Amino acid sequence: MKLFVDTGAFLAIEDKADNHHRKALSFHRKALKENYQLLTTDYILDETYTLIRRRAGHRFAVEFGEKIRGSRLIKVLPITPTIIDIAWNIFKKYEDKDFSFTDCTSFVIMEQNKIKNAFAFDGHFIQYGFQIFPKLTV
Repeated sequence: MKLFVDTGAFLAIEDKADNHHRKALSFHRKALKENYQLLTTDYILDETYTLIRRRAGHRFAVEFGEKIRGSRLIKVLPITPTIIDIAWNIFKKYEDKDFSFTDCTSFVIMEQNKIKNAFAFDGHFIQYGFQIFPKLTV
């Protein structure tokens, strides 16, 4: 199964104080065991590096970045000018949603790569029509 990995999933895995940490670790192990094809984007990594630096410091952001850059388990897809244009149209269209621009680029990548599922803790993916894992409980 193809699985898009969002910023919130990376943060939950890395930050022991994150509310979703245990659930994220458990699902991440399952995804690796079941050989999910993990994909993310350079925009997601940009967001993640910045947030890890703010939460935990520069050293932790660099350690995370080195781990991701050296991993063969996750494919990082670039956000191209064409993707930016399509994402911009999504961003403009949904004024009733609080999608970030990065969310919109993720939606485009997922559509273009026929990815229906995201490893995320962000309800925006559900609002746009994707499924998220692990399932959120209300």
